[in-house]
Amino acid sequence: MEFKDYYGILGVEPGAGDAEIKTAYRRLARKYHPDVSKEKGAEEKFKAVNEAYEALRDPDRRKAYDQLRAGGYRPGDEVRPPTGGFGRGPGGQPGFDYEDIFAGGGAGGGFSDFFESLFGRGRGGGARGPQPSGDTRARLAVQLSTVHDGGSVRIAVNGRTLEVRVPKGIKPGQVIRLAKQGSNGGDLLLEVEYAAHPQFEVDGRNVIHVLPVAPWEAALGATLGVPTLGGKVELKIPADSESGRKLRLRGRGLPGAGGAPAGDQIVELEVLAPKAHTDAQREAYARMRDAFGDDWRRG
Repeated sequence: MEFKDYYGILGVEPGAGDAEIKTAYRRLARKYHPDVSKEKGAEEKFKAVNEAYEALRDPDRRKAYDQLRAGGYRPGDEVRPPTGGFGRGPGGQPGFDYEDIFAGGGAGGGFSDFFESLFGRGRGGGARGPQPSGDTRARLAVQLSTVHDGGSVRIAVNGRTLEVRVPKGIKPGQVIRLAKQGSNGGDLLLEVEYAAHPQFEVDGRNVIHVLPVAPWEAALGATLGVPTLGGKVELKIPADSESGRKLRLRGRGLPGAGGAPAGDQIVELEVLAPKAHTDAQREAYARMRDAFGDDWRRG
């Protein structure tokens, strides 16, 4: 089992803060997303970026990874889990209160053996707080598409494959109980969390999406296709828009439970200047420079 350099994959230093890690993830996920990237090996790079972010975005998982990394491991080094798995055997890293289970492998597909051994089903889940004897508690990372639509996901627990029904609009922290599927015949209690998504962030019932727009689209206005959890929709970009402007797609967020209204999708504009690859494109930028001069700095 090869050690993974999650910081190197995201291109950040080990001391990077949460905001820097999130920014790096969003940039790389957008670059390598299979739906838009034409780069060779984009899908595998996308999966690696998603796995790295899943490892580092959670404080407990990041702490455990940092402790393992402190042993001097480098990318490609062979890592052998201690007896009983990470966090349980002699010399193992401190484990979590919960076992982590990733339904469907998260947004980027299946995770590596290294990830699963360190964070997922390779460990036995520990109990957190007082609970009935025999019950097992775990954290279940659910993809946003499943939260949006509802449905069933398959998970692997202790060598068994179980099918779990996920109610539409389920919230983080809610618990799904699987009777008699825990240790020693007890129940398995799955506490829901949302898996990272390369295109969306969640704020309550609202979904936030950062939309890249070209300078001319922002200046002149445009109608662009925008991804939502329910499929792509057309959004009108008003003329004279700037980076940071937020537009609202009503009802395009996560569904409400028990008949409550759905949230909205907030589209935040990010004005990006595309690279000039041809002489014609460089000449176009030169004409823009001559037309605007330094006046644009003063608004």
